[in-house]
Amino acid sequence: MQPTLWRGAFGSLLFCALVTAVAPKASAATALLVGTSHQTADAELPATVGIELGIFEKHGLDVKITDFGGGSRMMQAMTAGSIGIGVGAGSEMALIAKGAPALAVCEDASTLPYFSVGVPYDSPLRSLEQLKGKKVGITNEGSLTAWLARQLARHEGWKPDAINTVAIGGNPTGVTAALRAHLVDANIGSTMEIEDMESHKIARVLAPASSFIGRTAAGVIYASHDMMTQHPDVIRRYLAAYLETTRYISTHKDEAVRIEARITHYPESIVAKEYDIDQGMFTKDCRFDPESLANLKESFVELKLLPEPPDMSKLYTAEYVPQG
Repeated sequence: MQPTLWRGAFGSLLFCALVTAVAPKASAATALLVGTSHQTADAELPATVGIELGIFEKHGLDVKITDFGGGSRMMQAMTAGSIGIGVGAGSEMALIAKGAPALAVCEDASTLPYFSVGVPYDSPLRSLEQLKGKKVGITNEGSLTAWLARQLARHEGWKPDAINTVAIGGNPTGVTAALRAHLVDANIGSTMEIEDMESHKIARVLAPASSFIGRTAAGVIYASHDMMTQHPDVIRRYLAAYLETTRYISTHKDEAVRIEARITHYPESIVAKEYDIDQGMFTKDCRFDPESLANLKESFVELKLLPEPPDMSKLYTAEYVPQG
């Protein structure tokens, strides 16, 4: 029996358009609805780029994307049986520890160059070590950006309170206003947004987050228990196509930039800068790195996603990793 694409509240929205999560079509391709937590996040862009390049089709998959605007929403859809494969970040593994019927099946991006520390365009600050004692904007307490601020202090050998974090939200308009008025000395946020501000001489990138956090499974692909039980070959084909897409992106800058600019709606000049910063972000084989798992385990407790560190071995599997 094929798993239903949309049930419950989701059914009234998309049932007529998309009938099954994995269903045979008249052609040889298998229809597959894939969920993303943030479709335009750098680590998740290959989910859409691979469709435009025809790579998923080459692997016998007719992939459609639905973006949920958040990892928890994506995992809720997977729990409801609405999707069988989700593309998100490592943070969603905490939801598996809480009982979500899924496993992480691929670490596709290892770190976070697409998050950066930005400073006002006219700031005298030129290095991370100059941030000691400064006010650094974050979205809110308990967020990824708050964790990155703590990791920055740890990396520099400072006490956790050496950086004065200020919750200013994640709305680009509010962040722009805070930086323009020097309400904060720096802000941790989207590299692309900071680069866009730089083009208007509002802010500039001081350093990408990847320069101080190491590996942390920034991009992770998930599969539901139903998908693993009923369609293991589809998971393997999807991962193989995803890896082929990231390899193509890494070696075809001009085409990748053109496609990603259309998806993100940023100018190609800014996407090209982001492309260079992202080099080396994607993994070559989907396998989870021990450093990534250790950093995630620590972050789950620090961000209060879980009350205690989980057994990470129960949250992922390498069974569907492409061989060779």
